[in-house]
Amino acid sequence: MLELRQVHVHYGHVHALRGIDLDVTKGEIVTLIGANGAGKSTLMTSILGSPRISAGTLTFNGKSLAGLTPHQISRSGIAISPEGRRIFLRMTVLENLLMGSIFADPSLREADLQRMYELFPILEKRLHQTAGTLSGGEQQMLAIARALMSHPQLLLLDEPSLGLAPIYIQKVFQIIEQLNRDLGMTILLVEQNAKQALKVAHRAYVLQHGHIVMQGTGAELAKSSEVRSAYLEGGHKATA
Repeated sequence: MLELRQVHVHYGHVHALRGIDLDVTKGEIVTLIGANGAGKSTLMTSILGSPRISAGTLTFNGKSLAGLTPHQISRSGIAISPEGRRIFLRMTVLENLLMGSIFADPSLREADLQRMYELFPILEKRLHQTAGTLSGGEQQMLAIARALMSHPQLLLLDEPSLGLAPIYIQKVFQIIEQLNRDLGMTILLVEQNAKQALKVAHRAYVLQHGHIVMQGTGAELAKSSEVRSAYLEGGHKATA
């Protein structure tokens, strides 16, 4: 479904991604782990065309994404729940969800909203509440639901557990598994909580300094002494 071949990305003189080869097959959860500054979020946003890749090929369902605007790429069937959630804080929960449906068939909107209420019951209870008054975990639910309202074929999740309390971290990963298991959703997940990410992933990549340095199944990487030493021992600490 998604294929990156020898992808390079620059920020001015900074060479952020260096020859990335990565695949996501339909129906998979693929996770990308690595330390802060490794290039994980850059990889995610480059898939959506911002920043644009400076070399290599990036294809989705066999078609090149080169030269397409972020809106055109979104229309092709890719949606993102970005790092830091970036919901519209002054809008209501309902208004945020409707913003996610801009590129979707309007005739499906009511059914889509009902589906979001089933997946995220708390959002129906908070429907007319401004998004800025939600807890961090509730805002993350909203960010994921907003992305799903566009009917994506591929869902990009960038650090969905960042800054969340443990109870919400567990909930987020339960939702990721449910989306994949029950809806067949294909997911590319960037996550610092390597233990949880590898547990739900079919396959995984380790990114260091803009390079892919390891890849394998989630179970294989979870057993790797290098991965355990660098990313698993001591666990992941939530901040709020």
